[in-house]
Amino acid sequence: MTRWIALLRGVNVNGITIRSADLAELFRSLGYTDVRTVLASGNVVFTADADRDPAADPGTLRAAVERALRDRFGYDAWIVLVPHDSLAAVLTGFPFASAEDRHDYVVFASTDAALDDLLDGLEPDPAVEQVARGDGVVYWSCPKGSSTSTTVAKRAGAARFRQTTTTRNTNTLRKLL
Repeated sequence: MTRWIALLRGVNVNGITIRSADLAELFRSLGYTDVRTVLASGNVVFTADADRDPAADPGTLRAAVERALRDRFGYDAWIVLVPHDSLAAVLTGFPFASAEDRHDYVVFASTDAALDDLLDGLEPDPAVEQVARGDGVVYWSCPKGSSTSTTVAKRAGAARFRQTTTTRNTNTLRKLL
């Protein structure tokens, strides 16, 4: 049995509304157990039984969930799967000091190449935002009120990253533990 976190991209924004109860029911209908949703922004913690389902590898799980989301909710669904047991290390590895006037984020991707592409040639103003590559993630901190207008935010929001990356606030990630 493996615990996973499915981070859905673009849920409950831009007209794509999915109720948490419906989302949890979808995961249960796929045979996953211990399903719980966190907040209304597309975060699902669940268990996949690899012993019962030998196809429960990350790539197969991701494809199955994306297909089910598309079929059930009628939108172009993309997710990033994160092993639940790695999330604490991701949070512990956050390299920047937290402050009341800042938002701290972690950018997750379905491939390391997507994270490398995200950072390639990126030159954020260090007086405004901080960014660092971590193990399978990108760490990012910016002033409150600027999380859609900074250099990193604009790059991460580009259409080319829509299928491969998603960003979560560290406060949300703590709730997934």
